[in-house]
Amino acid sequence: MATTIKDIASRLGVAVSTVSKGLNGAPDISEDLRQLVLDTAVEMGYKTKKMRKEEHKKLVIFVENMEFADEEDFGHDLILGFQQMAYRDNWTVNVVRVNSNFQSREKYSTYMLKHGYSGAFAMGFALQDLWMKQISKTDIPTALLDNYVPLNRNVGYVGTDSDEGINLAVKQLVKLGHKRIAFLNGSPNSWVSDRRQEAYENAIKENGLELNPALTAYGYYVADSARYHVPGMLKAGATAILCGNDLIASGVYEVCEKEGLKIPEDISVIGFDDIPLATEISPTLSTIRQDRLELGKCAYFTLNSLIHKVSISKTMLRPEFIERESIAKASKHSALKESK
Repeated sequence: MATTIKDIASRLGVAVSTVSKGLNGAPDISEDLRQLVLDTAVEMGYKTKKMRKEEHKKLVIFVENMEFADEEDFGHDLILGFQQMAYRDNWTVNVVRVNSNFQSREKYSTYMLKHGYSGAFAMGFALQDLWMKQISKTDIPTALLDNYVPLNRNVGYVGTDSDEGINLAVKQLVKLGHKRIAFLNGSPNSWVSDRRQEAYENAIKENGLELNPALTAYGYYVADSARYHVPGMLKAGATAILCGNDLIASGVYEVCEKEGLKIPEDISVIGFDDIPLATEISPTLSTIRQDRLELGKCAYFTLNSLIHKVSISKTMLRPEFIERESIAKASKHSALKESK
């Protein structure tokens, strides 16, 4: 039986009118009592009338640490794909930027209840985020991009198979004679970064190469992270650098230019994502493509399934290795770098 306002009032020992005020944002109730009402409503699985009505079907996309306004931004096609699928089923979709302050002010489940959202797609969240802890226990259907929550049947993962993608890239480099393949990863405290690190290590071993700690590092998913790590990788003899995303790869280009190295004659570079930047830089960037439009569609499929009580754990798309101008046969430049 569905939870009613009277049930919440009985649990809290307050009047039904007080619960109604708390749920509807009335001004003549304290903020502490309003939050208590909302927290209790979430705990008891209460759904507002608007959440239950067909004409008020609302979903939300939460975005943190990711740009999406322009077509070249990583998040743009993710949101577009999600919206395209959701609109077919008559959902209204709102996009909300969040940060750590936002998460400190608002509890995840009570925010969803206050605004009448039936489910959410969360993009760009870090493992240590306050909301990630709350999402791990939520009973609200939630799809996560590149994040995974175990043992919660209301939360599903959407992403691209990092193991397959990175292995494809390493195999191609090995065919070209590369034996010292470096990996400049994305942000630490990121579930997907950890998975890609594991995928890199597995691919190196599977292809008969030796793991060298000097050839791998966590940076951040921005171009500037390259200048802190690439010089050391070059000194360690790297002949190819695999990057956590295309932005990092563009930073590798800049560092190599400053070092007097040519791509791909002296060093090969591979990105991850295949954003428009990959074909705009020179030489054009070889990369592991993840179809962001399809990822957005899969996020909606996952979320819609969760809303209808189909508990999906993981939805993974297959990657595609896109070879362009940034890779070539292994160079012997590394010996020169090591002797400096």
